[in-house]
Amino acid sequence: MSIIHRSNIFDPFSLDVRDPFEAISSFSNNTVLSFPRSNFAGETSAFANIRIDWKETPEAHVLKADLPWVKKEEVKVEVEEGRVLLISGERSKEQEEKNDRWHRLERSSGKFLRRFRLPENAKVEQVKASMEDGVLTVTVPKEEVKKPEVKSIEIAGGSN
Repeated sequence: MSIIHRSNIFDPFSLDVRDPFEAISSFSNNTVLSFPRSNFAGETSAFANIRIDWKETPEAHVLKADLPWVKKEEVKVEVEEGRVLLISGERSKEQEEKNDRWHRLERSSGKFLRRFRLPENAKVEQVKASMEDGVLTVTVPKEEVKKPEVKSIEIAGGSN
């Protein structure tokens, strides 16, 4: 069995195929989630390094991904079992003409895949996604967290 490391040891909800702290293995046991590698292997490419911001508001978790030059039809947003949010897609290569001569090729193309474990308070059945100006916004509403009811108990006993 292989290990999938968190992309950020300070983000308990983030899963990633690569480990930026790979050289520092002495504390890696505290920063991993175990999954069979076959679930993730081969699903990423050079374009997989999309950057995603995740903020929590009082009402929802909001994730924003920069996906320049990607059409909304090329992006999938899914929720897998175990409250795992999956953002994936592919940016196709530009068609090359026979007489074209490239001087520089810097824009990435290929498949991308990111997974995030959503917290307990996520309403996974109400996830919404929109895309505008190359930015994908995924909104995951939150359930109200009920505060535990505290009941005072009178202490019985004799006098001192």
